[in-house]
Amino acid sequence: MNSALSATRLLIRAAALGAVGLALAGCSTLDSLNPFGGEKYEQKILPDEPAETIYNQGLSRLSKADGESAAKRFAALERQHPQSDWAKKGLLMETYSYYQAAKYDDAIASANRYVNRFPNDQDAPYALYLGAMSYYQQVPDISRDQERAGKALGLFELLVQKYPKSEYVDDAKYKIQVTKDQLAGKEMSVGRFYLQRRNYTAAINRFREVLGKYQTSRHTEEALMRLTEAYMGLGIAHEAQTAAAVLGHNYPDGQWYKDAFALLQSGGLEPREDQGSWISRTMRRIGLG
Repeated sequence: MNSALSATRLLIRAAALGAVGLALAGCSTLDSLNPFGGEKYEQKILPDEPAETIYNQGLSRLSKADGESAAKRFAALERQHPQSDWAKKGLLMETYSYYQAAKYDDAIASANRYVNRFPNDQDAPYALYLGAMSYYQQVPDISRDQERAGKALGLFELLVQKYPKSEYVDDAKYKIQVTKDQLAGKEMSVGRFYLQRRNYTAAINRFREVLGKYQTSRHTEEALMRLTEAYMGLGIAHEAQTAAAVLGHNYPDGQWYKDAFALLQSGGLEPREDQGSWISRTMRRIGLG
């Protein structure tokens, strides 16, 4: 009896397994097993479109000022024809299209891919320039964080260093000066804030950044006057005198020097440069000592 019962159970189990197998075989996709009843997708392999067709479609959309849509068409070249020259051309045009559409983060990403993949290509300087300009176009006023100004500066400097004969170098050099002025302006703004609250040490650190990193900016003159003011506030006379002396040497007719001179006189002092001062050493290093 027991052996007969066991045989019967085995037959029932085998039949059940067979039924499950038939059910699985009848399913068109594994998605049908989804207990949540999700949408079923039919898998299809689409043929690649001719590269020239895709490229021309991108150009057509770009000519209609639809940069974002054009970029997506150019991106299709990289997917469908990854090893071709069309893919390289498409990546550059994708960058340009995103830039034209003001999709700057997307332009930065594709520019980085181009430069990393084709650093020696004749169009690499242009891709790098577009990436730098994408940061530059997003630089806010000095009351806000200047991270993008710093990144724009870094890419423009890289362009000048890596591709010195590029046609984009002259504009990059101009943008370097503009972004340095912007970053120096931010330091000055924060420095003035600390100075007004008599946090002289914090203020000095900000003005020191201006002289150390952005000494060719238009803020250098004021930074020297503010250093005179901050060091006077701390009672460190020789540094205040040095800042005023260097200011007078480089900007003798400026209002900032007149203010610094008057401030020293109010404390019974006059400009006198200490050659060992960090101010003197910094300014000599850049030819403004």
